[in-house]
Amino acid sequence: MSSLPPSAAAPRPAQILVIDDEPDLRTLYELTLLREGYRVEAAGSVSEAWQHLEAGRFDAVITDMRLPDGEGMEIIHRIQKDQRSERCVVMTAYGSAENAVEALKAGAFDYLTKPVDLKQFRAVVASAVQANRAAVVVPQKAPPQAAGQGGERPDALAVTRSGATALDRLVGDSDPMRLVKSRIAKVARGMAPVLVRGESGTGKELVARAVHGCSQRSEGPFVAVNCGAIPENLLEAEFFGAKKGSYTGSSQDRDGYFQAARDGTLFLDEIGDLPLAMQSKLLRAIQERSVRAIGSTQEDAVDVRIVSATHKDLHAEVLAGRFRQDLFYRLNVIEIAVPALRERREDLPALCTALLARIAQDGGLPVPRLSDALLQRLAQHPLDGNVRELENLLHRAVALNDGDELHIDLMGAMTPMPAAPRGESAEAPAAVAVAPVPAPAVEPKPAPPPLPSDLQAWLDQQEREILVRALHESGFNRTAAAARLGMSLRQIRYRIARLGISTPNGDDGTTAHADD
Repeated sequence: MSSLPPSAAAPRPAQILVIDDEPDLRTLYELTLLREGYRVEAAGSVSEAWQHLEAGRFDAVITDMRLPDGEGMEIIHRIQKDQRSERCVVMTAYGSAENAVEALKAGAFDYLTKPVDLKQFRAVVASAVQANRAAVVVPQKAPPQAAGQGGERPDALAVTRSGATALDRLVGDSDPMRLVKSRIAKVARGMAPVLVRGESGTGKELVARAVHGCSQRSEGPFVAVNCGAIPENLLEAEFFGAKKGSYTGSSQDRDGYFQAARDGTLFLDEIGDLPLAMQSKLLRAIQERSVRAIGSTQEDAVDVRIVSATHKDLHAEVLAGRFRQDLFYRLNVIEIAVPALRERREDLPALCTALLARIAQDGGLPVPRLSDALLQRLAQHPLDGNVRELENLLHRAVALNDGDELHIDLMGAMTPMPAAPRGESAEAPAAVAVAPVPAPAVEPKPAPPPLPSDLQAWLDQQEREILVRALHESGFNRTAAAARLGMSLRQIRYRIARLGISTPNGDDGTTAHADD
């Protein structure tokens, strides 16, 4: 009887190393993993653990933090130093959040809190094994570096093929973008929370999606939440869900964002806009890995990875008392800084090509040609709104284009009214500032302006100019600007985000009016 070909053979059982100095707990972990079909070896100290590690390879290592002859951190550091493939899971005492954060920063895949919940234990080990086996090396072009220079190299890291596709969506081959992609590929391998920091319009959500795509959770859901766009009285229901009848209008049970993101990634955009009361509840959900829906008496275990983003300086927000320090340290285990477009102008040609292709495809139009002269003009434009402003400019140019070659009015977006001559009032008619002259007998009627070829683009531009003027005249206080225009703070925030208007970091307009 012929043997099965190698491709048809059953995969080998995963190898797990358990390290704990308490014999009873060690036996409990061993039996739990053996029932799951794993091969298990056990150790009671750091030195014994290294004897096992030197003798063979494992898919995952589960270690206690405190051991008789050292710390579990020593094992993590050495595995990282030797560039071994094992995924490390640490077990910390209840309330030792600092130890968990330190381990994640050192390269641990995940952590468990003692006393360990066996259901969660099995899930975390399964994730670690899956992450180890899903990693395949996908060659990437290395950044130019002189011999001996340090820095992260994306080609030296292992990412899944779906992760490579996600990284390709981050257009740009400049040194700052190479470093971002390299860091994404590196941090995606674990479960550590990631904070994506960058100016508005830099593409923070794309970075978050790339972290998800490069992780072993890429087949799971990616749930994106704009924390600043949810009314405060609905935050808890939106995040944690609600039972039927728990509040007026709740006619059926509903899941929250945490439940929807189970086994995937929860992306919390503009985390700095979350009210303090909700920050406390979010911290508990992250630490306990469980949520309680409104109207429920039971905790619901949720396995999600948290990726958050902000354009604010969260450290300054902590010092100002607007953001919880404990939540900041929990979210900011690993930080990815997304460069502003002005810091990577060499990426403009590739960005324009990608954006124009997408805009033309969405509109069913041929892709227009962008001349070298126009690219040079774009490179000299401030582009303070980053990639979002560039996309807005190109979208408008395509909408108004009537030929093969694209033309962009770079002054049109932010050009103020013509300045009055020195000494004149900008708002007064010119006739007030000069000597009167006899009026002509017949005043010629001015020709009406031409009709816009794209009404929506024209209306968006008028709205943008009005909002920019109101923000400038109010010192970028959004509350004051909203009051002048007869709208709420949330309405003006929505319009600012939709139109890609860049505002100074950290000013959300709430300081002037506490009731907002």
